[in-house]
Amino acid sequence: MTYQDTVQWMFSQLPMYQRQGQSAFKKDLNNTIVLAKHLNHPENTFKSIHVAGTNGKGSTSHMLASVLQEAGYKVGLYTSPHLKDFRERIRINGSEISEDFVVKFIALNKPFFQEHDLSFFEMTVGLAFDYFKAEQVDIAVIEVGLGGRLDSTNIITPELSVITNIGLDHTQFLGTTLSEIAGEKGGIIKANIPVVIGETQLETQDVFKTIAEKKHAKIVFADQIISDIYESDLKGIYQIKNIKTVLQSIKELQLLGYNISENHIKTGLLNVMENTGLKGRWQVLHELPKVVCDTGHNKEGLSEVVKQLQLESFEALHIVFGVVNDKDVSSILPLLPKNATYYFCKPDVPRGMSATVLQSYFLQSGFKGDVYGSVNEAYKKALQVAKQNDFIYIGGSTFVVAEII
Repeated sequence: MTYQDTVQWMFSQLPMYQRQGQSAFKKDLNNTIVLAKHLNHPENTFKSIHVAGTNGKGSTSHMLASVLQEAGYKVGLYTSPHLKDFRERIRINGSEISEDFVVKFIALNKPFFQEHDLSFFEMTVGLAFDYFKAEQVDIAVIEVGLGGRLDSTNIITPELSVITNIGLDHTQFLGTTLSEIAGEKGGIIKANIPVVIGETQLETQDVFKTIAEKKHAKIVFADQIISDIYESDLKGIYQIKNIKTVLQSIKELQLLGYNISENHIKTGLLNVMENTGLKGRWQVLHELPKVVCDTGHNKEGLSEVVKQLQLESFEALHIVFGVVNDKDVSSILPLLPKNATYYFCKPDVPRGMSATVLQSYFLQSGFKGDVYGSVNEAYKKALQVAKQNDFIYIGGSTFVVAEII
């Protein structure tokens, strides 16, 4: 099979949470454990950092990878979801995994995948770990896909665990309270392995402390320690929280013997996008009118995006907006500005919510906007209508951003 055939098979034959939703969620790690044994345990052949959290774990993972690259390490980076190409999920020093490696890995292991009914996410994790083993990375930054305790990535024993924050997202899988979700994400805390918590939250602090105590794991809260921060090329006031998390994580790595200087930290944070290829975080796509996209999609993420919007100067605000169909629209409506013209669209994935249905939620709450046949059609209309001093924001879903970038 060609690379495109291979990736299409992965997408269409196997359940994938990002496209399908609940049907792709697995209730245990048995499949991943069996796969790791089949692959001769690649996860044991490289050092790693494990990053979980509701928001910010992608930015935090890329920042950590960038700093480690500047320090001279060969750094694997595993993140999800991708925006344009599947290979974005698996990188070494910013370079995507080769199409050839993907094709050969799937071809070699396809009978095993089919026999054990592995999910898209399980085999993608296996692919990443096998690639990092083959390329002999010094360390890999591994972002959790969903939750933590039962996530396929949770077979690693990392050098450091990182949990950015906790919000009410994926409640159908992880629990309906912040403390329940913290318990699931806290499942990445390992015995005698230090853990950095990015944000101190009243509802979750004791949950993490209790888990860490039981595991004899050192626990530190970054926002209680870090006061000075460095500038980053990742813009947006919400990145300040992620930078604090990264700075404390680097301190912990330094204590473990990693040779990371102040200059490595500063340069790494200033060159995250160049070093790692990260996109979609308050990314400016156009000037006059200014166009920005951001992948923030849940209540907490969109709240930070709106705070950033309020710092911008413009005459009129245009918002190209789409969500997936399991999104609790009522929870995000109070966050969004009503003094904007909305361009409602459906992201081109099976989980995409109908633009007409989305519009009905908004109109009932006093918003204004029209429905468009696609994300690109909505964006083109916004560009056509907007004047030079206006502002266009594109978001609501990772998939909406992916279609624009």
